[in-house]
Amino acid sequence: MKNQAFNPFLPSYEYIPDAEPYVFGDRVYIYGSHDCFNGRAYCYNDYVCWSAPVDDLSDWSYEGVIYKKTQDPMNADGKHCLYAPDVVQGLDGRYYLYYALDRVGIMAVAVCDAPAGQYEFLDFVKYPNGNVIGKEGELYQFDPGIFIDDDKRIYLYSGFAPRADTFVHAGATGGRPWSAFGSFVMELEPDMVTVKGDYKTLLPTPDNSAGTGFEGHEYFEASSPRKINDKYYLVYSSINSHELCYAVSDRPDEGYVFGGTIVSIGDVFLNGREETDALNYMGNTHGGLVEVKGQWYIFYHRQTNLHQYSRQACAEKVHFQTDGSIKQVEVTSCGLNPTPLRDSGEYEARIACNLVSSEGCVFYAFHSRMGAGNHPYFTQEGEDRESDGNQYIANFKEGALAGFKYFDFKHCTKIVVKVRGAATGKIIIFNEFSDTGEINNPWATIEIHPSDTWIEFSAPLAIEIGTHPLYFTFEGEGSFDFLSFMLS
Repeated sequence: MKNQAFNPFLPSYEYIPDAEPYVFGDRVYIYGSHDCFNGRAYCYNDYVCWSAPVDDLSDWSYEGVIYKKTQDPMNADGKHCLYAPDVVQGLDGRYYLYYALDRVGIMAVAVCDAPAGQYEFLDFVKYPNGNVIGKEGELYQFDPGIFIDDDKRIYLYSGFAPRADTFVHAGATGGRPWSAFGSFVMELEPDMVTVKGDYKTLLPTPDNSAGTGFEGHEYFEASSPRKINDKYYLVYSSINSHELCYAVSDRPDEGYVFGGTIVSIGDVFLNGREETDALNYMGNTHGGLVEVKGQWYIFYHRQTNLHQYSRQACAEKVHFQTDGSIKQVEVTSCGLNPTPLRDSGEYEARIACNLVSSEGCVFYAFHSRMGAGNHPYFTQEGEDRESDGNQYIANFKEGALAGFKYFDFKHCTKIVVKVRGAATGKIIIFNEFSDTGEINNPWATIEIHPSDTWIEFSAPLAIEIGTHPLYFTFEGEGSFDFLSFMLS
């Protein structure tokens, strides 16, 4: 690899949620929605694509805009946003992009001759008689997952299943009954747009999950199908929203059983962790599985800026057990890196995989923004991609914690932090803490004082040889912004 790979793996100014990863030829491509920095709506920007060579997942290249929201005939004025897409290489060798405009509830298809070329609108998903599926009163189409089986049969997965009593998007129902919401699959004709037969209901929702094995992890959104070792895996975002779960079947269109949680952005459920003890601020997440040179990865996204409208793509290695199951993985700072990170060099604070305040973590509410209060958060200087992004952790106060996982410590004896702000006190660096939150054996203590500009403070680092996380916490008054740290 040219460089090390981190989470988030794209540049700090880029906000790609809902990333679906695929290998086409000798490159990995990700297709996702496109948020903006400090946005005021989900998926505000046009679709772009990023790719990397399969032998270097640190070397991501910007492929440019592949589809503009105004290309959709229903969106000539651009008032609707492009929600989470999916892409498949069709039987004719061309690439088909499936998407739904925010709350419209109708699936559209665009096509291109190359994985990351200029996609052109093709058609809406429709009945054999030509009528578009998803009009008022009909099935609500959302978050497509597209899959072509070995027998060349084509399946389109879709669905949205909020709790009717607690979560209703204003205007989302469009006159549709609640039976129009759920998890669905439809088979398509070779033309990629015409439905073959009727749709099937697939995964349980909170209203019909009793006795199914999905209880507590029912389907919410984000269908992502894959065929792995002759089994059909459907990754989805559960009703908890902060986790990606999976279901497994011997058939692509029925018989799915609950598999488990693959990843939670707060590490909730990992080793019995509850939401009240989450290790990171939470919101929705969405992604898919991909195999790259024999290693499987799960792609997902995290939140920034105290809300859900500026999300960034991350990925973690996953391992299939002999029975085909997937154990829940931990969120890390080094997901796409083949090894733990080196114990030398400068690391941006934005790659923290754990971020907690003295009050714990919260779930960023849908369609609202949280005030900072005592909560640290990821943000950036500069408003757009023309700036350098310069992302950092803001509002770091007493009792806050930032965790970075994992490093291969061999020779490191010094640590330097780069911070700014009106804080006086000490930053404590350590690698483990007790169940009660007490720090065990601090490795370094760095005294800091106020500064209006970025300034460096350092201390010796007494560390054991081996693979360890690094945790940073603060004891003192005021707050500071945390830009980076250096190991040497």
